[in-house]
Amino acid sequence: MFGDRKLVERLDKMLEDGINGTFSESDYDETKLSKLECKWLRYLTASKMSLQRTEREQEKLRELLSDISHQTRTPLANILLYTQLLQEQVSDEESIRLADEIRTQADKLDFLIQALVKTSRLETGTFRLVPREHDIDSVIRSAIEQTMPEAEKKQIGIDHIPESHTARYDSKWTQEALFNILDNAVKYSPPQSRITVSLQAFEMFACISVKDCGIGIAEEDLPRIFGRFCRGRNVCEQKGVGIGLYLSRQIIEGQGGYITAASAEGGGSEFRVFLPK
Repeated sequence: MFGDRKLVERLDKMLEDGINGTFSESDYDETKLSKLECKWLRYLTASKMSLQRTEREQEKLRELLSDISHQTRTPLANILLYTQLLQEQVSDEESIRLADEIRTQADKLDFLIQALVKTSRLETGTFRLVPREHDIDSVIRSAIEQTMPEAEKKQIGIDHIPESHTARYDSKWTQEALFNILDNAVKYSPPQSRITVSLQAFEMFACISVKDCGIGIAEEDLPRIFGRFCRGRNVCEQKGVGIGLYLSRQIIEGQGGYITAASAEGGGSEFRVFLPK
């Protein structure tokens, strides 16, 4: 019985070291271990090596993302600059149309690269969310201000009544998430319509609601709208790449919150962002 208890204690110690990340095969002499302990040693050693390989692969991915971000920045900036110069110089209708299309596609490529880099950095832990206690109204105002230029082009009004509530969130990244939702609301709403942003506090969460009068989302598309590159069938003709809502969900869930969506095709949509208090 005593030997069995010592064996269990040693196995328990090996497992505890593996869980804590402090396991080292050099701490154990395989010639002095039982058959069961030897198997346990080989398993934990293989697990540690697998973890180390994963960490090395993540580091390579982080370096690759950094290179992509750096190497594409200058060419894209030049494409946008030359396109702007071209738009200023052409005068016939067909040339103007082609120059505008080049600008649209360049803007789309720029947004796509930035969104992919941001998403990958969040997923690999290169950028870490740092939630702190903040007033919620400040992040709502910032996201609305960021959205207003596009809203004004379509003469869309954004209604928001300030509320004094706080929650725990990363200010920069939560603004990014909220902007993506507002940007979608503007993009898929008709001209001269209105978007309503409201705030409601519950016991454990504070809820930011973004409600629009847009084209809505088909019932069969609702379960997958937060997927990467997912776009509803009724928005195929609209600008977009289908990554904004995915990025928003990653950001909010990474802080212990969640997002819900309710919509009816042709009846507008409501997105609700829940931030932990």
